[in-house]
Amino acid sequence: MSAAEKWHFVTVEDYLAEEEVSPVKREYRDGIVYDMAGARNVHNDVAGNGFASFHAQLRGKPCKPCNSETKVRIRLTTGTRFYYPDAFVVCDPNPPNDTYHDSPVVVLEVTSPSTRRVDLGEKKDAYLAIPTLMVYLVAESTEPVVQVYRRSPNGDFHRELAIGLEAIIPLPEIGVSLALADLYEGIDFEAEAAAMRVMEEEAVYSATGA
Repeated sequence: MSAAEKWHFVTVEDYLAEEEVSPVKREYRDGIVYDMAGARNVHNDVAGNGFASFHAQLRGKPCKPCNSETKVRIRLTTGTRFYYPDAFVVCDPNPPNDTYHDSPVVVLEVTSPSTRRVDLGEKKDAYLAIPTLMVYLVAESTEPVVQVYRRSPNGDFHRELAIGLEAIIPLPEIGVSLALADLYEGIDFEAEAAAMRVMEEEAVYSATGA
């Protein structure tokens, strides 16, 4: 998600301590803290639907769904990241007193034109470096399309596309599936398309000063 940068180095320990009392969620990237920008309603609706689908199907099973209030820690050779995925699933959770998880198996991010560069660039590269991660899902918020990055037996990830409300994404890695009809339940795509046109026109107007 987009962020307002604070360009001073912060230790992991200080970030975690400050995050417990911060009025806004903040992500952490290699010592830099970013305030997370607010999301549109449609983003929250799709993210909530994804979490609800995981929650319903994982009830009574060993794996646990988490929503966007919980962080994921990613330890890379270049530094440490803390992200707030829109939804994710862990099968080996951290201790209850931790405020983050280290071992997601499935991660879902809901993207939009303003966040796509990060979701499919920096965040994708970081998530795919997590040893336990098996599937990274990137769901569009303006049309029923999900990009699926799935780990193959040799450890590489390959990309699949799920398109249309009839599509169902099998997730044998956690013993469930994700139906796009459930993920996009209640979403009015015609209204979203109109809203996106207005936003694009406003962006052009602002850029040109017309």
